Amino acid sequence: MRLTPLSLLQRSTPLLAAALLAGCASAPAPVAPVDAKQGAQTTQITQVQKFLWFFSPYRPDIQQGNFVSKEMLAQLKAGMSKDQVKFLLGTPLMADAFHGQRWDYPFRLAKGNGELTTSTVVVFFDKDDKVMSFEGGELPTEREYIARIAGDLKDFREAEEVKDNLKAGKAPLPGGQESGQKR
Repeated sequence: MRLTPLSLLQRSTPLLAAALLAGCASAPAPVAPVDAKQGAQTTQITQVQKFLWFFSPYRPDIQQGNFVSKEMLAQLKAGMSKDQVKFLLGTPLMADAFHGQRWDYPFRLAKGNGELTTSTVVVFFDKDDKVMSFEGGELPTEREYIARIAGDLKDFREAEEVKDNLKAGKAPLPGGQESGQKR
């Protein structure tokens, strides 16, 4: 069998396609364990990663765990019962059978652009199932969290104002006047 340039190209096409597709898939960055005393940690992406992200497929934002805000942690007090803590922070994601007096609230937000935010809140109970102590470090406020997910609050308010104006019939008419007003 004689090898021609066309037959070489036909044979090497699957290998070339596999190599190109393998280059598009990137392994996630290794995630170090989060210490509750450090609070929320955000890993930013580099300018090169931002540029290369243009060529990668769509990746949705993925939220895992319980988000605990600075305001929620400020409401947590020593002496609260487990039911009160559950009402305030939600059901713990990890309640270890070997450490029944400790509740962990891990949180992880992986943005589609590669930005990663992690935090852990740990609540310790005494033998009477009352809060003895807790760790959480410096956590984001609810407003900062919403801005991280949905974008800037100012942009959101502007979009809401436009939507309210359209609902109220305040859209401008072709003549330049607003609806419902006469000159």
